[in-house]
Amino acid sequence: MLTVYSCLTQHHDGRLVLLAAIVCLLASATAVSMLARLAASEGWRKAAWLACVSTVTGIGIWATHFIAMLAFRSNLPTGYDLRLTALSLAVAIVLLAPAYLVATRKGAPRMAALGGVLVGLAISAMHYCGMAAFQVTGHLGWDTGLVAWSILLGMGFGAAALFVARTRRGPIWQAAASLLLTLAICGMHFTAMGAASILPDPTVAVAPDSLPAPWLAGLIAFGAVVLLIVSLAALVLWRQQRLAEQQRLRELANAAIEGLVVCDQGAIVTANDSFERLIGAAPGELVGLGFATLFGDARVAERMARAGGDPLEALIAAADGEQIPVELIARTMPYNGRMRDGVAIRDLRPRRQAEAQIRFLAQHDALTGLPNRATFNERLERAFERHRRKEDMFAVLSLDMDRFKQVNDLFGHAAGDAVLKAVADRISPLLDECDVFARQGGDEFAILRLGPSCPADLAQLSDRILAALVPEFSVGGQTALVGVSIGIALYPADGDQPQTLMRHADAALDHAKEDGRGTYRFFEPGIGAGLRERQMLEFDLRHALSRNEFSIVYQPQAHVATKAIFGFEALIRWNHSVRGLISPGVFIPVAEESGLILPIGEWVLREVCRQAATWSNPLQVAVNLSGVQLHAPSLPALVHKVLTETGLAPGRLELEITETALIQDFDRALQALRQIKALGVKIAMDDFGTGYSSLSNLRAFPFDKIKIDRSFVCNVHCSEETAAIVRAIVGLAHGLHLTVIAEGVECPEELEFLRREGCAEAQGYLIGKPAAISLFADLIGAGASGAPHGQWREPAMTMALEQPPI
Repeated sequence: MLTVYSCLTQHHDGRLVLLAAIVCLLASATAVSMLARLAASEGWRKAAWLACVSTVTGIGIWATHFIAMLAFRSNLPTGYDLRLTALSLAVAIVLLAPAYLVATRKGAPRMAALGGVLVGLAISAMHYCGMAAFQVTGHLGWDTGLVAWSILLGMGFGAAALFVARTRRGPIWQAAASLLLTLAICGMHFTAMGAASILPDPTVAVAPDSLPAPWLAGLIAFGAVVLLIVSLAALVLWRQQRLAEQQRLRELANAAIEGLVVCDQGAIVTANDSFERLIGAAPGELVGLGFATLFGDARVAERMARAGGDPLEALIAAADGEQIPVELIARTMPYNGRMRDGVAIRDLRPRRQAEAQIRFLAQHDALTGLPNRATFNERLERAFERHRRKEDMFAVLSLDMDRFKQVNDLFGHAAGDAVLKAVADRISPLLDECDVFARQGGDEFAILRLGPSCPADLAQLSDRILAALVPEFSVGGQTALVGVSIGIALYPADGDQPQTLMRHADAALDHAKEDGRGTYRFFEPGIGAGLRERQMLEFDLRHALSRNEFSIVYQPQAHVATKAIFGFEALIRWNHSVRGLISPGVFIPVAEESGLILPIGEWVLREVCRQAATWSNPLQVAVNLSGVQLHAPSLPALVHKVLTETGLAPGRLELEITETALIQDFDRALQALRQIKALGVKIAMDDFGTGYSSLSNLRAFPFDKIKIDRSFVCNVHCSEETAAIVRAIVGLAHGLHLTVIAEGVECPEELEFLRREGCAEAQGYLIGKPAAISLFADLIGAGASGAPHGQWREPAMTMALEQPPI
């Protein structure tokens, strides 16, 4: 190595050696920078970067070699073979290309080291090819040991340079890689120069066509210019590629819904449009600001570091001062060749709003916005806990809308929903802030009165609620009249448990409905017993069909003039397994209120038609219809289906309907009765004279018969007022060409009066009591008494059942 040192210090111009080292270092730095771009490129861009880095490095090695050769002082005439000089440059460029391809292959770090070894061989090949171009008046000798060392130095430092360049990140490591590559070039060159020795020989002349030193200087200058041009072109290409990548990243970041921020040591380097819009910042305004200054919490950076990449919630200050809840997720990421802190910022306001909406819907009625049943029950439980400690009063008011079903039936469910919201709006202002007003479901509401709760205060509140619902409601350009019934129960007098208090409030509500609706009632102990009795009756009623506890009895109907039996009225009876016979007047209202009248009524219709179809004598049979059945949309279809299935002739079936059932929904009732009439079924108005008795109804509906109520027939022969009413009804029916039948005929004098006044048909105990159809075998059998119809005889037939008809 002393030889190398002596060669460098004694036989070289120090200034030119320094210039060679500077050129080498610049070329090495450029090559290392380009190497990263080469590794990241694909396709034609990779080929372009490969050409650039090979050319820059090759020219750098070549220029370093020949500048160092110019620095060499041999004190002998020298020259350079032009062809070999050019060949040495080509050798360097060509051999460097595969070396860099190997070094930038994706895989283990050893590929980078292997590429560095190939770079060292390319440096050696260029050097010794360049030395072959060196001409001097003498002979060159070589120290083979130093030659080997020069090649090994080039390979070793080359391997180290490319290994560091490919496996380490950051400017310091890039500088280290550039220095190692410079050592590979310069170390190989000056070690190889130390291996050379010149033996002067005057007989050896420099070729006349050799390149003199001044020309070599010009060629080197040209090479340096080419190096500069190629480097500048490569940097322009790199900058364009970098700008394109940055633009793609920017577009990608701006396409994100979430905010994205890149920070360097806490300062914002860039932010996407979403983040700028989130806090109301102008484009580019945030660059350079401290990221933590956007938060009220100065330790947000420390908290993100402790989170270790997990989501972190914080409040960020918008330009208008609003504190926005956000979720932060921080990651370390490469940006512009350096590792920066990337932060994703998600606006939590939509999620918070959705969570609040979910909580609201879980606790409130979606239609009215009032608390729902679950919330009411929870508040009621808390009220019990609080008032047990305080030993004071509170109350529960149970509310149910009156005539609300008519609104739904007439105007549709959308109108019904509008009415329910209007009811909530009218009642809410009447309550104290501490009260709880809830919708229990359907048209049922409840109030937990935590304010003044003495009976007088509750009565005043109930009066205000009733008065608030007196004005009509506007529904789709029309008006609807809806009232309310209220039941009131007080703590602790009416219940010491939430369920008990609510049950007693409902019992008081039922009592208010029974008293005519549109009023309020306080709970009384007797009401509770009646409610429990009704609930037990309803429970048993639900199982009566499956237990076969219902039966049908028939009461004969006769022509007044001929006394001939022409048909029966079918009446239902309930023989309870424990209670025995239960009056229809008791269980029919419960069935109507609970909706059980629909399956029970269908069973009665089907059973009566089935039995009547088996009679040899085709007598008529009358079946009572409830108002609930009449307004069921499926009634006409049900009648048609039953007639078809049982085979009963439609003309033998008569349906009896009260006028009260008609007025609940005039149009629907009219449509249903017309459809049934079209089937050939007869229709009778039951209990005429006890309801509205509207003459317009007699004219509008397709009635075949009017049935005079038993209250007018009783004692008609000895009461002038009653006789006048019956006489008027019969005359009206004759004028309308309707048949008249009187029910409740119990004595011959009543029957005689009806005969004189022209009443065509009669029914009552005088003619026959309700009984099982088997007791009328002589009437329903073929050819009884040689006549198509049987006749009744006085005194009245004795029947087993004394239960009055409904």
